[in-house]
Amino acid sequence: MTFIWALIIGFIVGAVAKFIMPGKDPGGIIITILLGIAGSEVATFLGRAIGWYGPNQGARFIGSVVGAIIILAIYRWYIGRRANAGGPAGPRY
Repeated sequence: MTFIWALIIGFIVGAVAKFIMPGKDPGGIIITILLGIAGSEVATFLGRAIGWYGPNQGARFIGSVVGAIIILAIYRWYIGRRANAGGPAGPRY
């Protein structure tokens, strides 16, 4: 049941992050869910490292959204860098 909640919250957090940072991103709903889940994990890790959360606490909604925005910014930077460097353009026949 925890996995299902992680998917639901991950989707919501990822959608909010994409709403805050609009733009063209390759990927659909799966990327949005993964972005939200990763953002929540990043926010939990950073919050525990700083001392905002205890050992058994997770990031709250706003912290998860901030984490997802950080992940989205890194994702866009990486994809943009790869596209500018002449990255893989697909299969060549």
